[in-house]
Amino acid sequence: MTDELEISIDGALGLIALNRPQAINALSRGMIEGITAALLGWRDDPAVRAVLFSGNGPKGFCSGGDVRAARALVLEVRASEADAYFAAEYRMNGLIADYPKPLVAIGHGITMGGGIGIAGHCAFRITQPGARFAMPESAIGFFADVGVNAILAKAPLNRALLFLMSGVSVGPEDALALGLVDAVVATDRVAGLRADLAGAAGSSQPETAIVRLMQAESIDIGDLPFCALADLLPDEPPDSPAEFLARVAAVPALAEISALLATRCPASLVATFFAQSKARSMNVTQVLEMDLRLAAVMARRADFAEGVRAVLVDKDQAPSWSPPTLEALDWTDL
Repeated sequence: MTDELEISIDGALGLIALNRPQAINALSRGMIEGITAALLGWRDDPAVRAVLFSGNGPKGFCSGGDVRAARALVLEVRASEADAYFAAEYRMNGLIADYPKPLVAIGHGITMGGGIGIAGHCAFRITQPGARFAMPESAIGFFADVGVNAILAKAPLNRALLFLMSGVSVGPEDALALGLVDAVVATDRVAGLRADLAGAAGSSQPETAIVRLMQAESIDIGDLPFCALADLLPDEPPDSPAEFLARVAAVPALAEISALLATRCPASLVATFFAQSKARSMNVTQVLEMDLRLAAVMARRADFAEGVRAVLVDKDQAPSWSPPTLEALDWTDL
């Protein structure tokens, strides 16, 4: 086990707290393996009847997977170890999605990438005012992975594509509309809710008790600024990434997002577009299998090392994509 996790039991409630606050709880291999081991250990334990995920530190629940470490492995010609990291993460995502006992996530602040891969697959997803959600992989030469395409496949296609391809962050109201969370709870009520969840886990019907708690504590937080913009796009499914980008560029209200899309990795845009399109006829297991195949390709492309360098290592925010435009990209390379 790792000190980057706090794992305990409160009555009938298993507790998993991500404990790497200096990195906004970015998921190391040890954290992924620790979460998997805890869930497997509790799966057949009658004393544990529900599990609660949370993230320590003021900045957020989880900023994502440790892509800096994955990049380093690829650059050291140890890409097979990067493959193993992604395989372990996606295996954890699948375990969460298919877990036979109620899993609850109470998030706050930043929830991105691998953080959505944990919280988004839980049966009950709770967040707080001020939280921000994003899948920013197109900014680092990767793609929207961790099974998120299975979650977003239930949302309107324009909303899903605009969120996943642009990598913009959205607040709790849009996260609700996108299907990333189920409820927003006032921050000053969270401590009490956690205590109540322990009681719910020990009840005769934990799932029913958890639903009632969520309904009692949920608050209304207003409009949907991101989804309202996505809904301005034509309803007909686009045939290609280029067509989708052209549609975005044609809507004046989407000018800022269109400009952002122009800076994203072309290969990432293509991979994410087709992954979301295919996910609409897949289950979560099939989506995660697709993710694993795509990850092996995308992590080995020069764009991944360059994107992580620009955003997370040197932080100059000026990646040089290869090729630099969507038109110059040979899709058969993906």
